[in-house]
Amino acid sequence: MKNIKNTENKKSGNVLKHNRWGYYFLIPFFLVFIVFQLIPLVSTIYNSFFEHYFRNGLTEVGPNFVGLKNFKTLFSSGDILQYFKNTMIMWVMGFVPQIVVSLVLASWFSDPSLRLRGKKFFQSVIYMPNLIMASAFAMLFFTLFAETGPINTMLMQIGLLRAPYKFLSRTFSARAMVAYMNFLMWFGNTTILLLAGILGIDQSLYEAAEVDGATPTQIFFHITLPILRPILLYVVITSLIGGLQLFDVPQILTNGQGGPNRTTMTLIMYLNKHLYSKNYGLGGALSVILFIITGILSLIVFQVNTRTQR
Repeated sequence: MKNIKNTENKKSGNVLKHNRWGYYFLIPFFLVFIVFQLIPLVSTIYNSFFEHYFRNGLTEVGPNFVGLKNFKTLFSSGDILQYFKNTMIMWVMGFVPQIVVSLVLASWFSDPSLRLRGKKFFQSVIYMPNLIMASAFAMLFFTLFAETGPINTMLMQIGLLRAPYKFLSRTFSARAMVAYMNFLMWFGNTTILLLAGILGIDQSLYEAAEVDGATPTQIFFHITLPILRPILLYVVITSLIGGLQLFDVPQILTNGQGGPNRTTMTLIMYLNKHLYSKNYGLGGALSVILFIITGILSLIVFQVNTRTQR
């Protein structure tokens, strides 16, 4: 009995020694998380309750504790509500066609009965825009849709326009350009995610549905979509978070002005203006508000998905 207990103690001791290595490998993650995420988060919340700005050259005024004054200033001006509206409009304009096109392409690529040729080639091609920097996309579209750009030139040559159309001076066209660029950059990534989800569905479900006489439309809406719900939820939430962080495309496209009349100004562009002016108090308050908005919207999407499953 003593020998058995000794061997069991040795085995448990060896298991504990091996488990320690797992904790050792986790140390770099926690260090990176603390230095690059936790400390900046705490610092941002801390700065949101203080007044920071520069005056008279290099003479710094502050930091002075002002409590919730920064939050009151942001909401009293009304700008934050307008910029939130702009952000959500451009996100919806880009996300709706993105999810529709991605679902259609994923269904086509995963359907063996269509016998599409070159599927791997097209799957690679539609993902390639995701590898291009957003700033490069913005500069490209800025050149293409300028008053003297090739788009206006082509439209006037074929007789559709008599004078150059000012795409960036019209609210709808400016927002549509930002939304279209986000659609181009991300629909390939969404297609790959949905395609992976569809390929993971048990084929016997489709075979049973076909035996029962279900049409392709019925199969899609009653089998494919319900099973894809977790992946769709992930796509919606991650796209929503990315949409709220929309910055580089409208920043470059409108030269940081959010024109016309600030109708393409996003929350992150507004935040960048405060950080550029060294007003870290208002910048921190806006960051906290953006964090809360992101959490609330993500929770709403999750709750809506949970209720529709019941």
